[in-house]
Amino acid sequence: MSGPLEGVRVIDMTTVLMGPYASQMLGDMGADVIKVESPHGDLVRDLGPMQHDHMGALYLHINRSKRAITLDVKQPEGRAALLRLVEEADVLLYNIRPQSMERLGLSYETVAAVNPKILYVGTFGFGQNGPYAAKPAFDDLIQGAIGLPSLIKMAGSDVPRYVPSNIVDRTVGLFAVSSLCAALYHREKTGRGQRIDIPMFETMVSHLLSDHISGATFDPPLGPPGYARLLAPERRPYKTKDGFVCAVIYNNKQWAAFYKAIGRLEEFSNDARFVNLNTRNRHINDLQQMLAQIFLERTTGEWLSLLEQADIPCMPLHTLESIFEDPHLQKVGLFQWEDHPTEGRMRRVGVPSSWSDSQPAPGRPAPAPGQHTAEVLREVGYSDEQIDHLRAQGIISEHPDTVPQGH
Repeated sequence: MSGPLEGVRVIDMTTVLMGPYASQMLGDMGADVIKVESPHGDLVRDLGPMQHDHMGALYLHINRSKRAITLDVKQPEGRAALLRLVEEADVLLYNIRPQSMERLGLSYETVAAVNPKILYVGTFGFGQNGPYAAKPAFDDLIQGAIGLPSLIKMAGSDVPRYVPSNIVDRTVGLFAVSSLCAALYHREKTGRGQRIDIPMFETMVSHLLSDHISGATFDPPLGPPGYARLLAPERRPYKTKDGFVCAVIYNNKQWAAFYKAIGRLEEFSNDARFVNLNTRNRHINDLQQMLAQIFLERTTGEWLSLLEQADIPCMPLHTLESIFEDPHLQKVGLFQWEDHPTEGRMRRVGVPSSWSDSQPAPGRPAPAPGQHTAEVLREVGYSDEQIDHLRAQGIISEHPDTVPQGH
């Protein structure tokens, strides 16, 4: 089966995480993703453990299903080569500031003049109509700007803290993929390309406030913003006699089933705090504290068995090491081993969705720097002599194993 985006060509000028994560998903869906790197290469190549230079673990996991070329677009011949690629492409994806794209001579107007049907998709810090338009942005910076560390402090942390995951880059990357797929559908119906700006700040404010806008929804406000259940300091894995267990006791049926399972149904029936979801939310931290004491009475294994029998959502608390041994993930085959041509045997995380037709799947391993430069340039009409000229001028560079002898 071929992926759903087979036949779509993406010129990927993104670096680090947000953009490459998006283009990796597009590649897994069958798009021909051409990763365009500067002579210095993508910074993330040198992050994390690595077997060989410029092939770090993080890079390997977010740059599969792509071809890689190295091209100095600051030089006129390099920019001209990039525009030749654009002529044959469906999408140009970038994650530097639009001001930088304009300085490179790659504004939307310039690119659309070469290919009017191009989808010119930018993921960057801030919307271009506000005072922050030209500001740089990183994941931690946007987490702080939208108030995530403040929420973590409200929920019981001693100090504001960032979420220990690149949650902004990943979320905005996912939003970019969904937007791009919708734009491809729109172009299929209308024949028109367009520019799409996906700002991190606005995207994440929308994401966060869908949970926490609460009473600030109304005019006048019906209370402060903030979702009480998510901010309860006791909203955490429950400590047991010998470890921890994760459980969500949420609706009326689940609360009644829990108290029945532990032999205290009368206590539940006589407590006005349990009447409905709204009353529970108003007292959520007290109820969570009460649960925390109850969970200390049994072992993790005993709780998992009891909760599953009562049909109450529960899971063990995994670590970064134990997650690989999870029996469900092993059975569905999410973790796979591949033999990378230069990095040897390595673990990868597969595509999590399951399709009855056009199943997405990794199409190729993460490429070495400039591995496909000559191959891609030939596809858009460059002769070997022209490629040799670009190589001699330092406008392109390639992985040594891909350069024919004598070149």
